[in-house]
Amino acid sequence: MTFNNSINSFNNFPLIRLRRNRKFEWSRNLIKENNLSVNDLILPLFIKEGNSESEKIESMPNVFRHTIDKAVLICNQAYELGIPAVAIFPVIEDKLKSEDGKESYNKDNLICRSISEIKNKVPNIGIIADIALDPFTTHGHDGLLINGKIDNDKTIDILIKQSITQARAGCDIIAPSDMMDGRIICIRNALEEEGFKDTQIMSYAAKYASSFYGPFRDAIQSSQKLLGNKKSYQMDPANSREAIQETALDISEGADMVMVKPGMPYLDIITKIKNEFNIPIFAYQVSGEYSMMRAASENGWLDFNGIMEESLISFKRAGADGILTYSALEIAIKLNNS
Repeated sequence: MTFNNSINSFNNFPLIRLRRNRKFEWSRNLIKENNLSVNDLILPLFIKEGNSESEKIESMPNVFRHTIDKAVLICNQAYELGIPAVAIFPVIEDKLKSEDGKESYNKDNLICRSISEIKNKVPNIGIIADIALDPFTTHGHDGLLINGKIDNDKTIDILIKQSITQARAGCDIIAPSDMMDGRIICIRNALEEEGFKDTQIMSYAAKYASSFYGPFRDAIQSSQKLLGNKKSYQMDPANSREAIQETALDISEGADMVMVKPGMPYLDIITKIKNEFNIPIFAYQVSGEYSMMRAASENGWLDFNGIMEESLISFKRAGADGILTYSALEIAIKLNNS
């Protein structure tokens, strides 16, 4: 049997030719199942002390630690491009770090001053603030380290104070990334009691103990201080059913939206959560993912905008409603010009 005869032996051929719909760009656009827009993007920002300075992060090319005044300018640029929100992370000076991370709930700390200034100068952009102790502790952990172990419940007491402090500063979305059990209900109740009933909670519901976080720890300057690892509270990369249970608990405790972190290695987790729950789901394209793609492009091996846009549409295809990505500004410019 010849090749042509073999093809013609199928009853559906030539009636069904899927390539017909792919022939022209306008046709491909008509049948596109998923679309990436500027509304899907959240820009993470690292903020440091000082004035009029943007400091390079060696392990994250084209990403910087900004002083508050510089961060305001970046936020204004993001707003003008149509990016809905920024997620801010503080770079805390060593002299302010302690074993108990008490600087995290100082009302005049770097993160609170950043929130207030951004909200004052760029009032219509959403502000997401991280809730965890790792930027503030001498040991680099997300919780209180007592006798060599993370104390879940005592950590929650600090996280509540941190959440209320950031809400008072004007934060729109509280984002607990610490992975302590029960912290969502405790934070939600505290926000209600303090009159912040409209402050949203974006729970890092499925945050894995990943090797992709290295450049982020460089960015906030905690990598050299981390004692041990975070495997006792962050999720095992081998587990997926556990992510469903974690998400179910956080939803029941009052989370308004949930996060999966990292992103691309955990697309299956995004899809499983999307299929299970009717709640907004966000993905964090973490520092290691970003830096790998940036490094490959800088070596001429891959086209950065091409692979970045393809990676972001994979999040949408998996079921994510939005994506935290360090490339948000570049991709927003590309989308606006397309």
